[in-house]
Amino acid sequence: MLFNGFKTIDVIGPAGSLRTSMGGRGAPLLLLHGHPQTQAMWHRVAGALSQSFTVVMMDLRGYGDSARVASDAEHTPYAKRAMAQDAVAVMRHYGFDRFQVLAHDRGARVAHRLAQDHTDKVERLMLLDIAPTLGMYDNTSDAFARAYWHWFFLIQPPPLPEVLIESDPVRYLRHLMGHRHAGLAAFSPEAMAEYERCAQIPGTATSLCEDYRASTTIDLVHDRADVAAGRKLKHPLRVLWGAPGL
Repeated sequence: MLFNGFKTIDVIGPAGSLRTSMGGRGAPLLLLHGHPQTQAMWHRVAGALSQSFTVVMMDLRGYGDSARVASDAEHTPYAKRAMAQDAVAVMRHYGFDRFQVLAHDRGARVAHRLAQDHTDKVERLMLLDIAPTLGMYDNTSDAFARAYWHWFFLIQPPPLPEVLIESDPVRYLRHLMGHRHAGLAAFSPEAMAEYERCAQIPGTATSLCEDYRASTTIDLVHDRADVAAGRKLKHPLRVLWGAPGL
């Protein structure tokens, strides 16, 4: 088992079922994963964290064993605002109105919106391997586009990216995760098996694409509104990057 001592249940969120796990003792800490992973990405640290925190993990909507939500022309169901509302619902289910957040990649983008929209819910944040979405798109370079090719592949109009991913979802996942500095050796076989299983769940490809399409449309609308209004995070915040940066 990836998470000894954790209880896994489905919580009903604003738009569907959300797979969650909870364990430990102490102050509540929400963990949010990145793309194309699931809450399984925390399996090497969750146990240690649970010695000091009540750890809550969840699969973001469209990922893992959480609901694949039907989208719309504006990609609203996959806006980080909607995903942040999922996180609030999950923590409320466990009885927590205020909590800390540790998040990576896509999950860190959800965490940013969570702290912006639900300021009173978030005590502090630690975000991993992220720069603001708006800043990344506004400063796109050749090097960025080559390194983060999937950002531009996944936002293409349907059904092209969905069809290509669905033709071999495991190959897509292994290529994306394996062509970084550490290769696939960094991932345990148990975690990889979980990522591969979830990548093959029907509707996954569409959900992944909609997540990224939202990031270049409605999420930027929300981010630009924050900038125009001068809204900034006021929480204690630490952002960490790995040395290779990719």
